[in-house]
Amino acid sequence: MKKALAIAKWEFMEKIKSKAMIISFFLTPLIILGFSILPSVFAEKDEATTQAIGIIDNTQNYFTSLSEKLSEYKLEKNQPRYVVINLFKQNEPIDSLKAEANRNVVKKKIEGYIFLSVNDKKEMLFEYRSLSVGNFNDYRRFEESFNKIRRVREFEKAHIDTALVSHLLNNVELNTVKIDEKGKESSADFKSQYFSSFIFIMILFMVIMISGGMLVRSLVEEKSNRLMEIIVSSCKPDDILKGKILGLSGLTLAQIVVWVLIGVAFAGQGMVMFASFQNLFLLFVYFILGFVLYTAIFVGVGSIVTTEQEAQQITSYLSMITISPLVIMIPAMQNPDSLLIRVFSYIPLTTSGVMILRLNAAPISTLEILATLAELVLSIYLVIKISSKIFRIGILSYGKMPSLAQLFVWLREKE
Repeated sequence: MKKALAIAKWEFMEKIKSKAMIISFFLTPLIILGFSILPSVFAEKDEATTQAIGIIDNTQNYFTSLSEKLSEYKLEKNQPRYVVINLFKQNEPIDSLKAEANRNVVKKKIEGYIFLSVNDKKEMLFEYRSLSVGNFNDYRRFEESFNKIRRVREFEKAHIDTALVSHLLNNVELNTVKIDEKGKESSADFKSQYFSSFIFIMILFMVIMISGGMLVRSLVEEKSNRLMEIIVSSCKPDDILKGKILGLSGLTLAQIVVWVLIGVAFAGQGMVMFASFQNLFLLFVYFILGFVLYTAIFVGVGSIVTTEQEAQQITSYLSMITISPLVIMIPAMQNPDSLLIRVFSYIPLTTSGVMILRLNAAPISTLEILATLAELVLSIYLVIKISSKIFRIGILSYGKMPSLAQLFVWLREKE
């Protein structure tokens, strides 16, 4: 074990001094935060300039009210968000009006135009026409403004008190409260739980992708420059395997500590989102066990590759399995006790990711937690045993990568 610890220390020091690792310490959390936060920021960000919006109101009933409603939306410094232009002309065919409006949109004289009409079935036709699908916020404002005006008019026709109706139409927000197995209550927000779970799985994915790829490439390099032969001459293959797993695990823990410190420093009050984690210790345990499992796989598989191209192919396939829980992320959080999600909870390669999702979504029975943890520990033990047999022969094999038949022969050989 002393030699394994010496190799672990050497592995840790060699990797932590590399430029790639130093960059990943600081660049990776920024990438994760960027992919997690920037899409929603850009989606909610509005254009900071006033837009010219045309209206063709074939009913001749809504232009004035809709124009006044849209004028309530403002930019910074109280500038109007929309300048509304009346494109309707009396005694002019609708097709001609729409053709002229289309030309103005193409020439970018207007951003787009709203078309209002009533079809043969007396149904209201409400369209927004522009060069692109447009801004979702614009759609929401146009739709809300028109529907408010239309509702008020319909209520007035029916001689219903519009003030009472407006009061009744104000939505009461639904607040969600999570109840744990002990009956304790805590506030719960699906959005914060979704993004916090997403970030946690992305961190696991990035750690495995970076560390596993680095490990496989280092094995290829050590084999190509014959350094591995020198190491094997003074250490047993099992000690080398254990040392590499321990060294890489220590490096991962150091990465996580640095990322947490960066997150606290930059996120500040935004770290409140992570208050949705009700089982942080268990999440960390699943995280570490999942990482060790994949590391053991990378060590075994990495010992049989002989070229950089083979290393990239294998690491990419294994890394994609890590991120597979994102495919079932929404179903897992909406219905964490469904049969499909439970099945994924007991597949070793997906156990960590799926259990992270489930623990963050709903209470999980102690028996199931113990069962999945035991399954992970057993899987790690078996993978290490298998990897050690492959590693013992693979680290000194050169040339063509062995076939599956050859690997089975290696596994059947006695130690």
